[in-house]
Amino acid sequence: MASSTVRPEDQDRLAEQDVAGRLLESAAKLSYDPATEVDWDTPLDTEHHGASPEWSTLYGTAYWRELSEAQRKALTRQEAASVASTGIWFEMILQQMVLRDMYAKDPTDPRFQWALTEVADECRHSIMFARGAAKLGAPAYRPHRMVVELGRAFKTLAFGEAAYAAILVAEEVLDVMQRDWMRDERVAPFVRTINNIHVVEESRHMKFARDETRKHLRGAGPVRRRINALVVAIASYYIVTSMVNRDVYANAGLDAERARTEARANEHHKSLMRSSCSGLMEFLASARLLTRPALFFYKRAHLI
Repeated sequence: MASSTVRPEDQDRLAEQDVAGRLLESAAKLSYDPATEVDWDTPLDTEHHGASPEWSTLYGTAYWRELSEAQRKALTRQEAASVASTGIWFEMILQQMVLRDMYAKDPTDPRFQWALTEVADECRHSIMFARGAAKLGAPAYRPHRMVVELGRAFKTLAFGEAAYAAILVAEEVLDVMQRDWMRDERVAPFVRTINNIHVVEESRHMKFARDETRKHLRGAGPVRRRINALVVAIASYYIVTSMVNRDVYANAGLDAERARTEARANEHHKSLMRSSCSGLMEFLASARLLTRPALFFYKRAHLI
């Protein structure tokens, strides 16, 4: 007599398909078109910040106290544009990793369809960030050449939990910043709209990244887990430390050397990063990805 018992692997697959199906439903009900939702036509009002000033890398320093309000606003606009540019760089890595993961898989599977939906979201987000950075009056900020090449290698070689956990770190760090910025009336209205769109749509992406990380770790042995914990931590270090380009200070009209020196020593900003990443670190700990070597890089990036 045939058994009616559902195998554990089949239960897992059905659960994953159910999650993907709900994400697809959510995307159908609550998604945005930045081309029409964001006010691209109104000229930039330089009386606004580009990000909440408390998130500036100089906030709380002696140099910050010396700056005029106009200089502070110019700086946060450059910093916000740099964060957006770094977001574009990593979203392009993300898209390639997700497409590679789904290559030649069952297109009728809701997970496959959700993955393509996520890629489509990220394409819109990248264009939105690019237009936002241009409207903020910023140049094309890019990570250091070495980091760009490391990213090239990472997107080609990373798979499974290494890919999805790194995706999650990038999304979570940006999400925490943008939740503050989108509610702050000191921030330019079009930037707040951009942040709101990204926060709403990225919440679905983070759910998928967490679930995929857990799924891939189910069959991971201790050696693989330790190796990928370190890979994710190194990727996280370079993502986070590339968010604010070293050229933002000169482009805001500041003394670049002094600004970089005070930013590196800014305990307020380090503390803000650590507190904002507490939930992310809890997840990584629950997934047993906070090994001692990994902690070294998270501490260097001031994420823990």
